[in-house]
Amino acid sequence: MRAHSRNVTLALVLIAVVAAGGPSRSASAQDPAPQPPATQKPPAPPPPGDQAPARAQQPPIRSGINFVRVDAIVTDGKGEPVLDLKPEEFVVTEDNKPQTIEQFSIVKIDAIGQTAARPTTAIRSDFDEEREAARPDVRLFVMLLDDYHVRRGNDMAVRKPLQDFIANQLDPADMVAIMYPLTPVADIHFSRNRGAMMAAIEQFEGRKFNYQPRNPFEEQYAYYPAQTVERVRNQVTMGALKAAAVRLGGLREGRKSIIFVSEGFTTTLPAQLNDPIAAMPGVGNPVSRRPTQQTPTTQMASDRADFINQTDLMNDMRDVFDTANKQNTSIYPVDPRGLAAVEYGINEGVNQTTDRNHLNASLDTLRTLAGNTDGRAIINRNDLATGMKQIIRDSSGYYLLGYNSTQAPTDGKFHEIKVKVTRRGLDVRARKGYWALTAADAARAAAPPKPEAPKEVSAALNAIAEPERGRPARFWVGTARGQNGMTKVTFSWEPITAAPGSAPDPSAQAARIALTASAPDGKQLYKGRVPEEAATAATGGSVQFEGPPGPLQMKIVVEGQRGQVVDSVSRELTLPDFTRVQVGMATPRVFRGRTVRDLNAIKANPDAIPTADRDFSRTDRLLIRVEAYTPGGSVPAMTARLLNRGGGKMADLPVQAGQGGAGDIELPLSALAAGDYLIEINAKSESGTAQELIAFKVGR
Repeated sequence: MRAHSRNVTLALVLIAVVAAGGPSRSASAQDPAPQPPATQKPPAPPPPGDQAPARAQQPPIRSGINFVRVDAIVTDGKGEPVLDLKPEEFVVTEDNKPQTIEQFSIVKIDAIGQTAARPTTAIRSDFDEEREAARPDVRLFVMLLDDYHVRRGNDMAVRKPLQDFIANQLDPADMVAIMYPLTPVADIHFSRNRGAMMAAIEQFEGRKFNYQPRNPFEEQYAYYPAQTVERVRNQVTMGALKAAAVRLGGLREGRKSIIFVSEGFTTTLPAQLNDPIAAMPGVGNPVSRRPTQQTPTTQMASDRADFINQTDLMNDMRDVFDTANKQNTSIYPVDPRGLAAVEYGINEGVNQTTDRNHLNASLDTLRTLAGNTDGRAIINRNDLATGMKQIIRDSSGYYLLGYNSTQAPTDGKFHEIKVKVTRRGLDVRARKGYWALTAADAARAAAPPKPEAPKEVSAALNAIAEPERGRPARFWVGTARGQNGMTKVTFSWEPITAAPGSAPDPSAQAARIALTASAPDGKQLYKGRVPEEAATAATGGSVQFEGPPGPLQMKIVVEGQRGQVVDSVSRELTLPDFTRVQVGMATPRVFRGRTVRDLNAIKANPDAIPTADRDFSRTDRLLIRVEAYTPGGSVPAMTARLLNRGGGKMADLPVQAGQGGAGDIELPLSALAAGDYLIEINAKSESGTAQELIAFKVGR
């Protein structure tokens, strides 16, 4: 039985890996309109003997694979933080062997005293997010709304405490991301838009024991037994916790927090809910929702199954502890049930003993998450607001300690850390230890860095890294050979929808574009609206015009449904002269479809509008159409390759003959993992060569 259980668990791990690319349900709220990137050098840490600073100090970045960092929260008998300790008052041991503290800093965030001295900036781009998160006086939180493990009804009860926490407990400088178990890492965005966060929480809906699929990923296992679906959901949620910790750890070194809104993991379902087909409650289950009396034999079998399932769950949870501790992230579980009395409803027919055991097991998973990541489990209390205040206190005053391990372990085992202080009457909280790297992991960490990507590859990737958050529309401009030595320009645009979980603002939605294209001497090459009439549900548009080779200035004004100006952008580009090159290549056009039929329809439509987006999902199929020219009119030979973000070749892509001598490249994205990729297109003739690079992202 044990081997069978482990095989099932391994299979579920593979399913959960797919979940990282599953349908996004990100509820993060974004702030409007991007700003140019900025950099900020963090202040140096205080000398070891300094008193508690008035502002938080940024610790130095850890160095070396043997460097261990641990934060310690010190409180007095009343639970108030004590922030006047000196390095010599701390005693740190690893596996009961004393360690020398080499990094010491005090993080103290006084929200009231510092608000006037530190201006807050709206998070309008990825650059804003990274810059602001690096500030030591900014607290970072991820709120994971675990709809898989929250009952319908309990979700409504927890909305008010969560909204009050955001409205009353957070400082204006604090940054929060709201996510669900199926939210990919790339969709975890931080914001200071309190209104949008509260609106996202208002939409939170629990689905515990509700197995009706809501997306293609869930459809894959909806007809498995309910117990199997619960294991999949456990794996997905634990994957989300690890993803949130990694996302937080990539922003900065200091303490970060995950607010985990959940009723705990389900290890074993009672017979009354363990339906053979999860999406069809009661079908094929003779004891569905009926009280049953267990015999000693069935009770023994049930206890054995509980033990095996709990052991497997704890082994899986160890990966969560390890990841969270490596990223210096604490998990604060918040149980929406408050003072929980039962796990199952009276209509579900589960006896009291089983109900009590399963309730305690679910609560234990929350306690274990908090205890192993230096968080606090906010459970068994109806006053959730008071418990959540502790999250703020823990993040507002603590010590950052760092040392180089004298043992330098590379055994992959757990090593216990103890932090004590010599001053009496104080309580110290710190993480319990860490899992050491294996010898193979240490060798990889010490290996020399990989060579940088070629400049042209980096330039192509930087072009798609431009932040779009806050913009109402995205644009694409392409060039091709025109008539009589002119260059044909194609401009297309498409609206950007509101971020998932945030309410769209009708007054900020794009309805059409007013485009003006001019030569440097002021001569207008094009002036008009795309489309001419504003649509209620705008889908974008495209227009073509010709201009002489050389500089071109474009003024792009985004208009709303009432003709109001929503946004404006100016762009300058140089139109190539296709008559002066041995081999010329038009700007590749990218089309998106879901099926082969979609791509065939695009091929047959000469007026198909290319997409301006470069962020795709695994369910998309791409059609790239490109034209190449020579002065003599012959068509150069074209080849294409798929590259990784480092510029390395992944595969050759066939180039098929398309309309008017163009080359068509089809690329289904289902086999690609989430990440950045490039398509390299080469045109070659006897007289010369030309190359184009198209960078794109694959997300969920």
